[in-house]
Amino acid sequence: MNPQIIGLRVSGTVFGLMSLAQLIRLLIRPDILVAGYTMPLWPSVLAFVILGGLSLWMWKLTLMPPK
Repeated sequence: MNPQIIGLRVSGTVFGLMSLAQLIRLLIRPDILVAGYTMPLWPSVLAFVILGGLSLWMWKLTLMPPK
C-alpha cells in the first residue's frame, strides 16, 4: 500500500476521533472551566463540523483512483 494513502487514512481516523470527542462533549454537556470561566458549547459545534469535514475529506482522498 502507498505510504501516502496510509498517512491520509491515519489522519482521517485521528480527525474522526477528535470530531467524535467534540460530539460527546455536546451530548453530555460537562462544565469546563478555563481561568475560572465556563467555556461555552459553540466552539465544540464548530470543532465538530471542521474536524468531521477534514476526516471525510481525508478518507475520500484515499478512495479516489490514482491518475
